[in-house]
Amino acid sequence: MNSPEIDGTVATLARHKTEWATLPIRRKIAYLEELRARTDEVAERWVNAAVDAKQIPRDSPLVGEEWISGPWALLKGLSVLVRTLEAIDKGGPTFNPNAVHTRPEGQVVVDVFPGTLFDRLLLSGYSAQVWMQPGVTASNLAENTASFYRESSPRGKVTLVLGAGNIASIPPLDLLYKMFAEGMVCVLKMNPVNDYLGPFFEEIFASLVAAGFVGFAYGGADVGAYLVAHEGVDEVHITGDYRTYDAIVFGRGEEGEKRRQRDEPVVSKRVTAELGNVSATIVVPGPWSDADIAYQAEHVVTQKSHNAGFNCVAAQVLVLPAEWDRSADLVASVRRTMKRIPAREPYYPGAAERQAAAVAAHPEAELIDMPADDGVSRALITGLDAADKNEYCFSHEFFSNVLSVTSLRGTSAGEFLRAAVHFANENLWGTLGVNLIIHPQTMKELGPALDEAIAELRFGCIGINAWIGVGFLFSETPWGAFPGHPRNDIRSGTGVAHNSLLFDKPQKSVVRQPFYPFPRNLLHGEMHLSPKPAWFVTNKQAHVVGRRFTRFESHPGFRHLPGLFFAALRG
Repeated sequence: MNSPEIDGTVATLARHKTEWATLPIRRKIAYLEELRARTDEVAERWVNAAVDAKQIPRDSPLVGEEWISGPWALLKGLSVLVRTLEAIDKGGPTFNPNAVHTRPEGQVVVDVFPGTLFDRLLLSGYSAQVWMQPGVTASNLAENTASFYRESSPRGKVTLVLGAGNIASIPPLDLLYKMFAEGMVCVLKMNPVNDYLGPFFEEIFASLVAAGFVGFAYGGADVGAYLVAHEGVDEVHITGDYRTYDAIVFGRGEEGEKRRQRDEPVVSKRVTAELGNVSATIVVPGPWSDADIAYQAEHVVTQKSHNAGFNCVAAQVLVLPAEWDRSADLVASVRRTMKRIPAREPYYPGAAERQAAAVAAHPEAELIDMPADDGVSRALITGLDAADKNEYCFSHEFFSNVLSVTSLRGTSAGEFLRAAVHFANENLWGTLGVNLIIHPQTMKELGPALDEAIAELRFGCIGINAWIGVGFLFSETPWGAFPGHPRNDIRSGTGVAHNSLLFDKPQKSVVRQPFYPFPRNLLHGEMHLSPKPAWFVTNKQAHVVGRRFTRFESHPGFRHLPGLFFAALRG
């Protein structure tokens, strides 16, 4: 894409930025409804293009990943945004006032999921909360929500969105947040890894493009750099790597690093970013059965292997209790599960180099596959010393299919959990998310100690028996780093996306799902209807469930439920 084309796109957006900022809410809702219809129209072609690019057979259950993290995630975000803007238009809060409560320490928490009857039916037993930053109270929460829509004369801005190359719904969801939460017009610069999706996004956003509110750009780093420096671009949002953020804000090379250390940016524009994480999955000791071990091993492997490991929240460090008599059993089950599922195409650039670096740091690593021509094998690294501050696996995001294992001492579940919270906060790079897997009986025994542990964890999303990827899928939950990173030590980033209830000062999200799948949960007194999740890499019906989920979100109704439930139960 050449400079005159880019200049023309930015100029068009600049002419219409004030119009968009002041556009009546009902007009914005109409655009959202049109986006839903157009997403439904392109969904099948979108998914087919993605699975072909990632070399996933079209009849594979893994196609379900593309349905759920692609069109379904976008449609979910659109649906919640419609409800939010309708609430604002009626003069009410975007959240349920009865769902607001205050912790003993004074922190405000809002229950945000489930929000509808269909939420309760389709994701039975799942829940999500948003915890607010200090200073937000129950009485001023409404004043700290949807602040853009309280401005009497909002000033329009042009924002550059640098799209992610891994998960298909990230670019359009980032676009939606900047437009409908912050009131900006946007140019979406597609990542070269998945720019084949650009035509589908252009089709979805066609009416907003025609109105001068959205533009698209294609090309490599040179195009991105040109747009970042463009005088017509007011702000920048990036989903990617902290090194890219540093290069944008401080410049490249040795001089850029010196400027970063001095905190002397070369870009004065506001830059928001979601930049990845070394994610931990903490397993709290408890009375696990063999069936629990097998099921949660599938859960851990899913957290690692979903999308071939190319997720910013892919599990990287499995944290186990040293004294627990089932730790070795869980590792053995994880190993068996990794070997049982097929290897994936390492489609994301640099996968071989990142895997090689991890294995070079640990030559004893167990290779799950015989290296193919591309030299990439899934790997399992065990026996890491949790006290080693220089451990490579704790400080470098692999962004490939490598899982490491460490252990912590603790004579009780509470003691172990306290040690694990300290380890995650102090030893692991980044603050995007952390997973905890806890037996229901252990939860009861921990009591308030579990809530205290959640409060102490400095992460933007915390999953309790749920992969933090669920927090990504729930548009009601803000998505981003734990707040507070300075720009010259940005770690997992700054600002949030998704956040479709438009909270101004969220601190973290907490998502929960059942420990037992249906129907085994009935034997343990847990009342829900959720079988093995469709995003599990071991789900045999994921492609069917993912497609049905998407069709339901396009046209909600009870008529979809029998077929959807039948397919889900066969997974």
